[in-house]
Amino acid sequence: MPPKKVLKKITIDEKKEIIEKHEHGVRVSNLSAQYKMAKSTISIILKNKEAIKAANVSKGVTCLSKQRTQVIEEVKKLFLVWLNEKQLAGNSVSEGLICKKARHLHDDLSKTIPGTSEAQEFKASKDWFEKFKRRTGLHNVVRHGEAASSDSAAAEAYKATFASFIEKKGYVPHQVFNCDETRLFWKKMPRRTFITQEEIKLPGHKPMKDRLTLLLCSNASGDFKVKPLLVYHSENPRIFKKNHVVKTRLPVLWKSNSKAWVTRIIFKEWLYEVFAPSVKAYLQEKGLPVRCFLLMDNTPTHPPSLVDNMDEDMNFIQVKFLPPNTTPLIQPMDQQVIANFKRLYTKALFSRCFQVTNDTDLTLRDFWKNHFNIFHCINLFDKAWNDVTYRTLKASWRKLWPECVPERDFDLEETST
Repeated sequence: MPPKKVLKKITIDEKKEIIEKHEHGVRVSNLSAQYKMAKSTISIILKNKEAIKAANVSKGVTCLSKQRTQVIEEVKKLFLVWLNEKQLAGNSVSEGLICKKARHLHDDLSKTIPGTSEAQEFKASKDWFEKFKRRTGLHNVVRHGEAASSDSAAAEAYKATFASFIEKKGYVPHQVFNCDETRLFWKKMPRRTFITQEEIKLPGHKPMKDRLTLLLCSNASGDFKVKPLLVYHSENPRIFKKNHVVKTRLPVLWKSNSKAWVTRIIFKEWLYEVFAPSVKAYLQEKGLPVRCFLLMDNTPTHPPSLVDNMDEDMNFIQVKFLPPNTTPLIQPMDQQVIANFKRLYTKALFSRCFQVTNDTDLTLRDFWKNHFNIFHCINLFDKAWNDVTYRTLKASWRKLWPECVPERDFDLEETST
């Protein structure tokens, strides 16, 4: 029995090449011979040349599905960025929240993209959700870890303790601070992008697994962000030497160890070198008493002995720790601040990728592999942290300290999800 003939799939790039040659005068019969295709196949490609020429697809794609509007495509891109940030933040999302977010994105984009009808209906129905899952490989996951073991009773009890303490000490929102660490795979893009799929197949080191740790801190009034701490596995990356980078001028406090973790020593250095002097200057500028309250979680990085071992010039800082297993519920930095920062970083990263590949001859893969490094990453961090809004920072305190958040900011969580 003769072997079954395998049909050759023609990529979009090949189809564009055939169209271009035909437009330059190459005959159908010659194209048929050159590409070893039937004349009828060539004719079908030429018949659909307008749609093929307008297609902007990843390398290796062989067919065009039903053309979606520009708004729908933008909704998909922004939605995957949002979903990736939810994943990084450890948040679970339901079908209802996904559809609500998709509708919200579509409504916003319909008003901003020229030539788009605001009346265009997009229901984000259950049928749309099922098709979206098939196209993107989205699947249900079980939530594990810190969020799964949260102690809601302890969180509720601490809210009363916190309110009593603040009232007794007379602190105002400008004087109350919260900090928290977060790990970040700084070169990781949503797993459904083709560049991530390519990297998965490559042998050796995976840049998307290159991680660092950031410590972010701000106050309850939302008008002061402390310079972040960044811990990386290299003290002097090659790109720093090449560009003669002065680390003291970076928008982050640069520290390093082999695991890229915040240690007690590193945290204390940030407290002494960054937090104390910057907060003191801020309070003096505001004309407030030079005393502040720093709230932290109870990780080993923040030992209770930290308070006892402070120098005399640090006695204006009062430190307290959240009860165990309450941070996902009431710690301000965990209430959309860090998640929003990561979303803004990913958005800036996408924008950088698109800008470079549009303005230069670099392919996305070349840019990603050879022209995006930790120095570029720090600049994106700075932009993302600056873009975290006053309202986001202030509204993050509403679960722990609702009295300091205006009523108009209580709906922020809904509008930002």
